[in-house]
Amino acid sequence: MKKRLNKFLAECGVASRRKCDQLIQDGKITVNGKRAELGMTIDTDHDIVEIAGKRVKPAREKKYILLHKPKGYVTTVSDEKGRKTVLDLIQHEERVFPVGRLDRDTSGVLLLTNDGDFAHQLTHPSFGIKKVYVASLMKPISKSDVKKANAGIVLEDGICIP
Repeated sequence: MKKRLNKFLAECGVASRRKCDQLIQDGKITVNGKRAELGMTIDTDHDIVEIAGKRVKPAREKKYILLHKPKGYVTTVSDEKGRKTVLDLIQHEERVFPVGRLDRDTSGVLLLTNDGDFAHQLTHPSFGIKKVYVASLMKPISKSDVKKANAGIVLEDGICIP
């Protein structure tokens, strides 16, 4: 079966597609003994893909874990600051990763999987999957605060209009 190399690597549990692109760019991936190139397509039935000399094989089966994330854990596979991650809450042999994000000080339901296509379909805006977030406040919200929120909240990457 023909498949983009970065997608194949992600499905095999190597890393996210973006990180796989970086591994390819850094020359750490080979296909049939030759240095891989960004954007290349492979034949998953015949081509031999290796990272640091070790053959990359597809995950045996798709895994889906529904997790209640407590406060105090970051929603990532690893954290450069040494904080506890959602993966510290589970015991799993195969690589899984969180679908979406919850802030460290937020608790709630989170999905973990090794299914990159499924995660992509749930999170990419082009698929139009609606998400609902429920927030509990420590004090009653004032009418002026509701008015401000309805006008839009300024975020790092722009304005979020409700």
